[in-house]
Amino acid sequence: MTLIKSISGIRGTIGGREGEGLTPIDVVKYTAAFVKIMQQHYKGDSAKIKVVVGRDARISGEAVSGLVNATLISCGADVINLGLSTTPTVEMAVTHYNAQAGIILTASHNPKQWNALKLLNEKGEFISDSEGKALLALAESGTLEFCEVQDLGKVTNDHSVPESSFLKIHIDKILALPYVDVDAIAAKHFKIVLDPVNSSGSIAVPMLLEALGVKQVTVIHGEPNGHFAHNPEPLAEHLTDLSRTVKQEKAHLGIAVDPDVDRLAFVCEDGEMFGEEYTLVAVADHVLNYKKGNTVSNLSSTRALRDVTEKHGAEYFASAVGEVNVVKMMKAQNAVIGGEGNGGVILPELHYGRDALVGIALFLTHLAKSSQPISHLRRNYPDYYMSKNKIELTPEIDVDLILEKIKERYAKQPVNTIDGVKIEFDQSWVHLRKSNTEPIIRIYSEGPTSQIADHIANTIIEDIKGIAKGK
Repeated sequence: MTLIKSISGIRGTIGGREGEGLTPIDVVKYTAAFVKIMQQHYKGDSAKIKVVVGRDARISGEAVSGLVNATLISCGADVINLGLSTTPTVEMAVTHYNAQAGIILTASHNPKQWNALKLLNEKGEFISDSEGKALLALAESGTLEFCEVQDLGKVTNDHSVPESSFLKIHIDKILALPYVDVDAIAAKHFKIVLDPVNSSGSIAVPMLLEALGVKQVTVIHGEPNGHFAHNPEPLAEHLTDLSRTVKQEKAHLGIAVDPDVDRLAFVCEDGEMFGEEYTLVAVADHVLNYKKGNTVSNLSSTRALRDVTEKHGAEYFASAVGEVNVVKMMKAQNAVIGGEGNGGVILPELHYGRDALVGIALFLTHLAKSSQPISHLRRNYPDYYMSKNKIELTPEIDVDLILEKIKERYAKQPVNTIDGVKIEFDQSWVHLRKSNTEPIIRIYSEGPTSQIADHIANTIIEDIKGIAKGK
């Protein structure tokens, strides 16, 4: 069993012993600590605050949601329960309802045995590192207290009918954006195959596509039951059913989202991947055609975004990995768009959070206006190839020592250490860092060919193995 406490929330596998997995005791403890921190921050220890809660369709979702909502009202907080929803929808609902906090119950791309508490502040953005540390300290202090009966909070359920829920408001706000052209999309009569991997996207994405005027949608793995038909991370090796169905149906494109609908990937009409790294690149190109400004992605994302940004006469900036770090950099650099190379699109005019729904609307507008097949649109962008690898962590692996040794070994190259170690080469780079969401070291590399990217990654992996053995 695994329990990971990080800037990305409280994430773990369901069951096991307290403190070793995401058990009911852990859910209650960290939820109570979170609401107490929010109460102290805004109005004082005994103040009644409002918290928005939503979940993806994981098997454990209802159980965890029941624990979270009961804990919140036992701490005196009022709850707006969105039920089955998406991460970006919950983020937007926090500000819409003037709430002081939000909790999203999702382990994002992790398999079905995982779940997590993703914690939001009053802006609908992930809590800061300092707030996270205060929460962890309080959770482990043994001083948590719960309110008496007269001070209990209450739960208000968001409308159960999708057409009148906050998801509908979310979609309406997307349609109102100046970069979304419903008429242009509808005129193309797109035929689309959708893979929402048995989660919230099976509700949210068809609603969006209908609102965009898309009439022909084939959904695979569309029952929101949490029994994921494949690994839920939207990578090429997991989307073979989608690729095959796109070709069989002679569709214009395929769309894949992760369980909480904050990551987005496309499949071309020939069944080939558009490339999850290029989701943000294409969407940024579209937005920059209308609004000039800077862009941001994290250190592990493709350099193609920098190339496209500079083509538009703007400046690109790289942040540490993690949505909260990307958002912080976007605000500092007044970026008009940003995100992460894992298919995460952040459009500040809508909200500061990764949002696959707005990504779909922007991408379809861009594709419609290009009057090209999606495979031809992909050829408009620089070709870089990424190799994504990982090493499972064991207790004897000293990550800090490994990173320091790698930095020393490649000291003659440009090295960035704001988040792990990133080493730059002529047209290539490699970035290694400890994951915030899994017990692994991630090793991402990129080059002008797949062979170069793989070679760099394999070289670093062998270096790490040698260091671990004391060589």
